[in-house]
Amino acid sequence: MQATPPALIEADGLCLSYAIGARAVPVLRGVDLRIAAGSSVAIAGPSGSGKSSLLLLLAGLERPAAGRIRFAGTDLATLDADGLADLRRDRIGIVFQSFHLLPSLSALDNAALPLQMAGAAGAREAAAAMLARVGLQDRRHHRPSQLSGGEQQRVAIARALVHRPQLLLADEPTGNLDDHTAQAVRDLLFGLNQELGTTLILVTHDLEFAARCDRVLRLHDGQLHETPPVRQPGARDALPA
Repeated sequence: MQATPPALIEADGLCLSYAIGARAVPVLRGVDLRIAAGSSVAIAGPSGSGKSSLLLLLAGLERPAAGRIRFAGTDLATLDADGLADLRRDRIGIVFQSFHLLPSLSALDNAALPLQMAGAAGAREAAAAMLARVGLQDRRHHRPSQLSGGEQQRVAIARALVHRPQLLLADEPTGNLDDHTAQAVRDLLFGLNQELGTTLILVTHDLEFAARCDRVLRLHDGQLHETPPVRQPGARDALPA
């Protein structure tokens, strides 16, 4: 009998609300989640359903109002701000909808930041290699203002992957890319998933992206629901809300 892969992410009873005026609006209502190490998971759902908020909780960038999250057995509630920052620096890559590139730095230096902050040797060489993998080898010395939105997104993806993280959290990583580049990014992410066992958690409306994931979860009314994997290669339509 094949052994079940260990859980990298375990979340129990996650609750989160946001204040709108004097009113608290619940976003997550007791979310439970188990994600096996090395697996790939797509999270779908209507706009405003809390998909991005869930990623922020899993990254330790926000604390839940209730519930707990364990990363490789470590309860995130036991880590202070420095401990969470170390965890993200060493073991987690994040691709936000906003690129968060430093405007004064080149694409190369932006992509090298995680390794440089960790004091790793060969940071710029590794960043150059990752930029080449996302098709930006000829744009590596350009600053963000000299790059298109799609190019900036690819720099952000290279930065998230340069330190070969154990977990990649990506919020619409192909949302601003043309079809050719989106396919290259999909191939890159799933290639690393296979080569390095990088666990992928993706918020996406890209049907082809979701179809390549091991699991598809739908967030609706503050709850996660497992859905059958979508198998329509070549389609790029939106997932149903």
